[in-house]
Amino acid sequence: MKAYLEAGQFVTTHGVMGELKLYPWADGPEFIAQLPRLYLAPQGGAPLEIERVRAHKGMCIIKLRGVDDMDAARAYTGKTAYFARADARLPAGRYFVQDIIGCEVRDAATGAVYGTVRDITHPAASDVYAIQTPQGGTVLFPAVAEFLGELCPQEGYVTVRPIPGMFDGGEVDAGAD
Repeated sequence: MKAYLEAGQFVTTHGVMGELKLYPWADGPEFIAQLPRLYLAPQGGAPLEIERVRAHKGMCIIKLRGVDDMDAARAYTGKTAYFARADARLPAGRYFVQDIIGCEVRDAATGAVYGTVRDITHPAASDVYAIQTPQGGTVLFPAVAEFLGELCPQEGYVTVRPIPGMFDGGEVDAGAD
């Protein structure tokens, strides 16, 4: 598993005191606020120490140590921010989306392989897994308790309990919008 994960993107400056707006790709401002530092490279590198974080219209307003004016903050706009996995705390049984993507999808009862998780979206109350089948199609799978079995990203798989027909020709066109 990756040691550094994507936190979001710095989209613009906020005010004249060096604050930045971060569009969070993680669970939101509350998650970002627990982090002590961010990084600008997927391998880590020099840490950007976080002085404070607050939520604002679904975004994070972040003040980084040493970034004290708008010109200094402007240098970060458009850049992706990363966090160290070691700095993050997740409740038991919760996983990072980036750890589930790439996992093999297996039937909980038979062990049959249905494909690989290629993407996870959050269109409503629950996540939806885009599962690429061995035939090259994509099945959109609702990640709800009734259908989702074990999540084992450390071992590289998830188990599912699909209803009949869920993986039988119900693929969506991979190129469809």
